[in-house]
Amino acid sequence: MRVLAAMSGGVDSAVAAARVVDAGHDVVGVHLALSAKPGTLRTGSRGCCTIEDSHDARRAADILGIPFYIWDFAERFTEEVVETFVGEYAAGRTPNPCVTCNEKIKFEALLEKAVALGFDAVATGHYARLAVQDGVPELRRSADEGKDQSYVLASLTPEQLSHAMFPLGDSWKSDVRAEAERRGLSVARKPDSHDICFIPDGDTKAFLEKRLGQHPGDLVDAETGAVLGRHTGVHGFTVGQRKGLGIEAPAPDGRPRYVLSLEPVSGTVKVGSAAGLGVRVIEADRAIWPGGRPLHGPTECVVQVRAHGGIVDAVAEVDSDQVTVQLREPLRGVAPGQVVVLYRPDAVSGDLVLGSAKISATR
Repeated sequence: MRVLAAMSGGVDSAVAAARVVDAGHDVVGVHLALSAKPGTLRTGSRGCCTIEDSHDARRAADILGIPFYIWDFAERFTEEVVETFVGEYAAGRTPNPCVTCNEKIKFEALLEKAVALGFDAVATGHYARLAVQDGVPELRRSADEGKDQSYVLASLTPEQLSHAMFPLGDSWKSDVRAEAERRGLSVARKPDSHDICFIPDGDTKAFLEKRLGQHPGDLVDAETGAVLGRHTGVHGFTVGQRKGLGIEAPAPDGRPRYVLSLEPVSGTVKVGSAAGLGVRVIEADRAIWPGGRPLHGPTECVVQVRAHGGIVDAVAEVDSDQVTVQLREPLRGVAPGQVVVLYRPDAVSGDLVLGSAKISATR
């Protein structure tokens, strides 16, 4: 096949590209320029898609002996990922920009261009497994559960998955780094990127305040209604947050307070004890079924609400694209705007992704 290898400049995408070359495919490497000012987006292991990263990707492509190009997706990345991120926080929700990037950039914008240019598939360094069942692609957890990225890929459609390749799905990260060393790839020991790539200093509150300004409101005790303090905007908080609340007086019982809910219209941030964080019911919409098989009737499953963690047994019921999830055990810190991913447990071949949806409310 003709395969476009998305090369971020990291070790995972470099080894993924190498494996596709070894499999005998006709491979072309491409690095996505996602920032209008790429030199400002990496600080050690923070950030990605910098000039440094593009050079690392080019060197890896040279070692593999494949053509290499840089495609400028900065404008679309800003519109689809950054502006969506800012808008969601302004609305009192907590988005996952990696989910949006995979959906809108790597497997929509990139894949559309690749198919238009005659490529059969796009290969990435994601840790997830793909299989085909009755002609339909199935997305499963990777062998290395500590690096599993099926959660951030669960918003992909069957059509997108049919053009995807994840060569690292059956590998462990330690083995991938060792393989990179053997291949002479200079990125073998390059640290993984952390946090949000377009906020390289990790200060999300400052990033949002710069774009949204200040919109003062009250910090309110959820139980008593007492005003405990003031804040500069609901976009500076997320459900489950404990630090940086700006409340001077301790709680009467001396225990920590947490953000329980956000009301962007009134500007109210409600806080309370950890007991108020427990969620047993998740309501979500905009359901996507990567395997093309919508659920019918109550379905036993395992749900995940964060890229790493927030996993519990549950029962899901579907009505059109609306999903209601009854959790077997309560989860803490579940926020509107996050993605809930439904899995069918399978210890042998990796948990199967059944579907995903955007969390709209919790109880």
